[in-house]
Amino acid sequence: MFAVLAESLELLNQVASAVPTDKLDDPTPCADWTVAQVLLHAAGDQHAWASVVGSSPQPSYNPFAPPTQLAGTLDELIDPAIAAATAAWARIDTAAESVPTPLPPVPTLPAELAAAACALDAAVHAWDIGVATGQGSPLPPELAAQLIPAARVTAPPLRGFAYGPAVPEQAGDDATAALLRYLGRDPNWTA
Repeated sequence: MFAVLAESLELLNQVASAVPTDKLDDPTPCADWTVAQVLLHAAGDQHAWASVVGSSPQPSYNPFAPPTQLAGTLDELIDPAIAAATAAWARIDTAAESVPTPLPPVPTLPAELAAAACALDAAVHAWDIGVATGQGSPLPPELAAQLIPAARVTAPPLRGFAYGPAVPEQAGDDATAALLRYLGRDPNWTA
């Protein structure tokens, strides 16, 4: 397992496990999406990655048009997504030069970069959910710094669809703030 991905999936799991059920309809840094929708999107994206790099089935819904309500519990949503991602990525050779991605503009990447792109999704959505539910930022600067190269490769062709325009960096930004701004997020966002 790629360390950056394992850490990011653990962040997603920890944050999702601490979401109060009365916060599922709250707003998030993802414009027009509630906490429930970001959770569904994050889980769906991990299933999508697992289906492309492994043999897991695609999610049963479009992760980019997630339902507004969960069909079950948070554990029933997040645990299978993390298990699918973990199993799929465990089969990938860390030295592989070409790993498929579910990102149409970036169909393949070297293994380390592909794993970081998958990790980017989990970690940034963990941040979205954490700040939206009052848990604070779970994304440490050390992990964010490892995700920046994947963001620089995958975000530009997905701007306007999966990412907003980059927000200018500010003096004193740490790697977490720099990553979030690059992905079109305000690191000081509050509900």
